[in-house]
Amino acid sequence: MQPYKHSDLTGKIIGCAMQVHKTLGNGFQEVIYQRALTIEMADAGLSFEREYEMPIYYKERQIGSRRVDFLVEKTISVELKALTQLEDVHLAQAINYLEAYKLEVGLLINFGAKSLQFKRLIKKSDGR
Repeated sequence: MQPYKHSDLTGKIIGCAMQVHKTLGNGFQEVIYQRALTIEMADAGLSFEREYEMPIYYKERQIGSRRVDFLVEKTISVELKALTQLEDVHLAQAINYLEAYKLEVGLLINFGAKSLQFKRLIKKSDGR
């Protein structure tokens, strides 16, 4: 039994991110990690789109768009950061993107800290 939805897929993505962080360490710009993660996920056989433009809705009307760093398997949004520390605002932003993109699961990954940081995000659509 899976402990949460899409745990196998998020596990693969996190594994790819760990390999990137292990190889590069911290201290690079976000775009460097994005390019390296592109290589790792392709090597892992994951289907993804980079810098995928997603519409943002308000009351069922499109009011704009935003690019998600990665949309993996048309299911998981992946937001990358390269900061010394993740702040609550980054987590809130990533959770808001799930709602706006109408996705159930996302990842927020930070390569900027000494150790890789990641948060699995689940849209709470059932009132929990």
